[in-house]
Amino acid sequence: MVIEIQWCIMVDRSEPDDLDQLEVWCAGEAWCPVTTTATLIGKKWHPVIVHRLLDEGPSGFNELKADVDGISSKVLSDSLDDLEDKQLIDREIISEKSVRVQYSLTDHGQSLEPVIYAMRDWGLDYLTVPEDRSDSIA
Repeated sequence: MVIEIQWCIMVDRSEPDDLDQLEVWCAGEAWCPVTTTATLIGKKWHPVIVHRLLDEGPSGFNELKADVDGISSKVLSDSLDDLEDKQLIDREIISEKSVRVQYSLTDHGQSLEPVIYAMRDWGLDYLTVPEDRSDSIA
């Protein structure tokens, strides 16, 4: 079995000169953009964090923790590190004394707005609370 690995470059097609390109690779040219995007935001809390930053703007760690109901501090911290590594959010130190940081979306993170809002809208249209929580798909 031969697997062909190809480089796929994520580009904001609406404004090609505004964003640097993110170099990524995946196998299969036809579905590379889908799998790459899913890899960037596919972890459970990543789209929620991006959504909160889209809606609320730059936020500190404790603000995000309060806005992302149900996430532990460790998972939030790990998720923020991962999103920063993937160039979707920026971490800015606001105060060195009693360290305060603020998280905001990068241009790449901001460009996910239509994707995140489409996910929200689909959920509003097609998901409902089950009568019995044990029947839930989540």
